[in-house]
Amino acid sequence: MKYIDLHCDTILKSYMDGIGLRENNVHLDLIRSKQAGLMVQFMAIFTPTHKVAEDYSVTLGPDEFFRDCLKAYHRELDANKDLIAPAFSLQDILDNDSAGRMSSVLTIEDGAIVDGRMESLDELHEAGVRLMTLTWNYENCFGFPQSKDEEAMKLGLKPFGIDAVSHMNKLGIIIDVSHLSEGGFDDVAKHSDKPFTASHSCCTALCDVSRNLTDRQLKLLGDKGGVCGINFAPLFLEKDSMFAKTETVVRHAQHIADKAGIDAVAFGSDFDGIPGELEFVGCEGMPQVIDAMCKVFHESQVEKICSSNALRLIRESC
Repeated sequence: MKYIDLHCDTILKSYMDGIGLRENNVHLDLIRSKQAGLMVQFMAIFTPTHKVAEDYSVTLGPDEFFRDCLKAYHRELDANKDLIAPAFSLQDILDNDSAGRMSSVLTIEDGAIVDGRMESLDELHEAGVRLMTLTWNYENCFGFPQSKDEEAMKLGLKPFGIDAVSHMNKLGIIIDVSHLSEGGFDDVAKHSDKPFTASHSCCTALCDVSRNLTDRQLKLLGDKGGVCGINFAPLFLEKDSMFAKTETVVRHAQHIADKAGIDAVAFGSDFDGIPGELEFVGCEGMPQVIDAMCKVFHESQVEKICSSNALRLIRESC
């Protein structure tokens, strides 16, 4: 069964460490992904700022960093045209699949690059970006990140963020609320005319960390036609764990289906952006995850989780 993954950080890994996408020893490469049944990989360019920029020894600003990373992204796609091609719409994905190629959808993690300029969204769309994670772990022009502080968690989108939601709807850039404050999540739900996503998040009820979604948020996401991509980070699947079990991934899928509906369940692996060990190792283990899903979901439901829900999101939001 072919699958879609709504989030990975492998492009950043490739750019920072000089690792090729075709074959490598990190979570994801194109050879293993093809063998595992990948249909579409959403490829995130993360733009480091604040302390994380210092940790990565990044001296470039978000815009310069994005442009450099974008060049590396295109170099990798050009070098692997036999396996993968960029996609900017649902039709591109279907055409690539018919031609026997996987699709890559370009995304941005942390909208700091926008810097309060609506024209930046137009430029990023023109550059091929089709999904944006509004915040990472720092405040930016859109709003505020998730927080362990209850009052900080209530902070909503800034006025620019509210206007940007409407403009992203118009452009066809999928809005991603992973990392966003709960108040910001509510504002996206209120102001977005199109379905949105939590591309790489899990369930607070099963693992009480601020990065996960509450049952209330899951229901709201489902009511809006959105999807939640299950993050494979051990710390988001099971509190204080550094080992991701296949059965725990399935439990989160069951919980999302129960609270948001089966149409809201998807994969958002966060491959190459998460610490810890995975029972299924990396992208080559996706058939193991899918087989485990088949033991508790009907085959038609697993097909939704693997691809149909994400394809609907792309069709309705791009």
